[in-house]
Amino acid sequence: MSSGEELESVEAVLEKAGKEPLQERELRELRRILYGKEAAPLSVSEEALRMASEKKFELKAFSFGAAKEQTRAPRPVRIGLVQNRIVRPTTDPLLEQRAGIVERLKEMTHAAYLCGVNVLCYQEACTGPFFFCTREKLPWTELAESAETGPTIKTCQEMASRYNMVIVCPILERDELHSDTLHNTAVIISNTGKVLGKTRKNHIPRVGDFNESTYYMEGETGHRVFHTQFGRIAVNICYGRHHPLNWCAYGLNGAEIVFNPSATVGALSEPMWPVEARCAAIANTYFVGAINRVGTETFENEFTSGDGKPAHKDFGHFYGSSYVAMPDGSRTPVRLANTLLESHEEVVTSAGIVSGGGWSASD
Repeated sequence: MSSGEELESVEAVLEKAGKEPLQERELRELRRILYGKEAAPLSVSEEALRMASEKKFELKAFSFGAAKEQTRAPRPVRIGLVQNRIVRPTTDPLLEQRAGIVERLKEMTHAAYLCGVNVLCYQEACTGPFFFCTREKLPWTELAESAETGPTIKTCQEMASRYNMVIVCPILERDELHSDTLHNTAVIISNTGKVLGKTRKNHIPRVGDFNESTYYMEGETGHRVFHTQFGRIAVNICYGRHHPLNWCAYGLNGAEIVFNPSATVGALSEPMWPVEARCAAIANTYFVGAINRVGTETFENEFTSGDGKPAHKDFGHFYGSSYVAMPDGSRTPVRLANTLLESHEEVVTSAGIVSGGGWSASD
């Protein structure tokens, strides 16, 4: 493609990429089409970069700007997404598995603090492996904890207060006030350390290895929006992203930032993943943070998928690829280099958002 020529099509460029190196202009145009308006790199501290290198995870930081207004002051906010692997084998004692993950989250949360993050969200069911594929009740349901007083929530409360950061912590919840009923829940913790509330997953998949109805009930919390010092936030957990009215309800309730903590594998959903959060951001005029875990988690006992295929011990590969989408359809790339590869590593993604007017705050 010579200088001044229009890009023929995404398909043509991808076909060419299999035969010869792409020109920088072709890559730039391809990124523009796939990612929208380019997100500017956001500088982070040397201390944060050094910590990420020592602890062996990646830091990615980008900035979305907005037109300057004459009558309202800008509202700069930094949101952070964490995608991580499990730390210990699934055959290790359960408390050791959870402790290893929580320590990893503490490291990555500190890095987010060093990057100036105001609101941070972890991945779905972040305290353990994604065991819902196994259909085994024990020991996995022992990971369930109170959304108000559980050990992971207590840890997040301490970090939220120390770092002046709102933290969204997705857990398997045990509702001790209602017969120990289990829910897939995201707990929202204020930057003062107070639990603002919780939202429960309201769409449960029953397809392939997603045997989640074996473990927990549909949520009945509706489409809650939480007022924080840094904006009005909501959480659309995992499978809820496939339901447009779910996204719509959060927007109608006033959400400005919606997080989508997820756990999904390549064979099932990867073609949809890059577009769903962008479509939600465009249709509902808010920002979306889409988060997926990474790695392949292997279990001791085989399980089947109900599809006639042989039994297996892993759910598939969690492909990561977390990103932030803007209302104009722009999104953060996963890598800045001349590549379109998505990220399959542990990452803390920070996105700076600038908008007009003042956000109301309540605690």
